[in-house]
Amino acid sequence: MAQPRVLVVNNGTLSLHQLRRRFEELGSATDVVTAASVPAKLDGRHQAIVLSGTKVRAYDTNYYRPLIELVMTADVPVFGICGGMQIIAVSQGGELAEGPQRVGGHQAEVDKDEPLFTFVKPTVTVFHRHTLYLQQAPPRFRSIGRSEHAPVEFLRSDDGRIFGSQAHLEFRDDGREILRGFVQLYQ
Repeated sequence: MAQPRVLVVNNGTLSLHQLRRRFEELGSATDVVTAASVPAKLDGRHQAIVLSGTKVRAYDTNYYRPLIELVMTADVPVFGICGGMQIIAVSQGGELAEGPQRVGGHQAEVDKDEPLFTFVKPTVTVFHRHTLYLQQAPPRFRSIGRSEHAPVEFLRSDDGRIFGSQAHLEFRDDGREILRGFVQLYQ
């Protein structure tokens, strides 16, 4: 079997290199596009889509419309990380709230019955770098992990195809192991 490929949508993250390196360590090649240059549909080359974090506010639905259309119509697993999750959630009716600035390692509880968390314990330590938090899962999604300031630390669509993480999983061992759980979904 050919090496799986992941389409990484760079939404302006400061850690694109680390994110790509994580997927490559886990056996997936990566191709990078910006949110402004996403294809209208996948051409069969990519087995997954990952949305990076962003410094742009997730409420700019006009800017992100082509990205959201790709995410919602693709037939591959999707993972939104930090701002990437927020973009997905807001586009589906979720609301963000300002909270305390968190930078560094923070603990979260995860639902161990989710395949995403196969390789971690029920309490994980993940890296945060943000001040916005999703307060409630939007319709057709549910929270699969929570922390002190983030009632929706991790998100999953009801059909099990779209995932999100408030944390930057490209950092810390638990983040790598959660990404390993995601990679397992398409390899």
